Formats: sequence, C-alpha cells, structure tokens
Amino acid sequence: MKPAKKKTQKSPKSTKATGKNTKGYSSEERAAMRERIQEMKADARRGVRAEKADGESDLLAKIVALPQPDRALGERLHAIIKANAPDLSPRTWYGMPAYARDGNVVCFFQSSQKFKTRYATLGFSDKANLDEGKMWPTAFALKELTAAEEAKISALVKRAVS
Repeated sequence: MKPAKKKTQKSPKSTKATGKNTKGYSSEERAAMRERIQEMKADARRGVRAEKADGESDLLAKIVALPQPDRALGERLHAIIKANAPDLSPRTWYGMPAYARDGNVVCFFQSSQKFKTRYATLGFSDKANLDEGKMWPTAFALKELTAAEEAKISALVKRAVS
C-alpha cells in the first residue's frame, strides 16, 4: 500500500497575471504606507529627540513638491498653523504635511492629488481637542482659503492644541 500523499497548498495567483482587480489597497494607499515606513526609519535614525528643523524641512519639501493649487494651500496652512500653534512640531505623516505634539500627530494636510480627490483636506487626529458633544467634524474640505476660512482654521488649530 502506498503512503497517502500530503495535500500541498497552491500559492495564490498574482492579480497582475490574471488582470483581476482586488479589493485591497489602492496604489496610492500602498505608496502612502511605503512613505510612512520611510518616515519611521528616518525618525529612528535621528533618534528619539528628532530635530524640529529636520521635520520642518521634510514638511516644506513635501509642500514644494505639490502641484498648484494645493501648494498654495499647503504654504498658507503651514503659516497659519505655525502662527497659532507654535509648540506643534512640523513633520510628514504618510507623506503628508503634518503637525505633532509629543510625537503624536494633531493635524495634517492632505493634497487633492494624494488620493485623487476633488478637494484637499485639513484633518485632525483624535489627539486634537475638538470634542463637542457626541459628534464633531475631524476633517475639512479645502478648495481655497479666504480670510473667513483662515479665521476658522486659526480658531480650530488653537482649540485643537488647548
């Protein structure tokens, strides 16, 4: 009598080879995750006390690389956030300009080009002090910044770090 053969598991076929779409991450999302890994490696090389200047130079490089009109929005947001929350440390987060306190991101700017959306976004993390009742907004669509929007953003940033 022959010994029973073990069943071997076949490896899954590549989605590229079959041409089928998966329900996994988009190429933009995978790129953002790769950027986050690179940011974490850079932070580790810099040490626990990463220089604020290093983070700001990384952030400014990301803003300069943005296409218009997102570059103008990013530059203006950077100025507003620095003026209203100088204790936040500029850095990048998943390849986006972000601002952190004690290593935790408080707010970030997402270009409309990042995930191919129709508007840029100013987002706040759970570390932002924006709680209001049982429901409150944590992300805001940006098409352009007028004096009224700049005043609202200034107030939000001040409140977020209070």
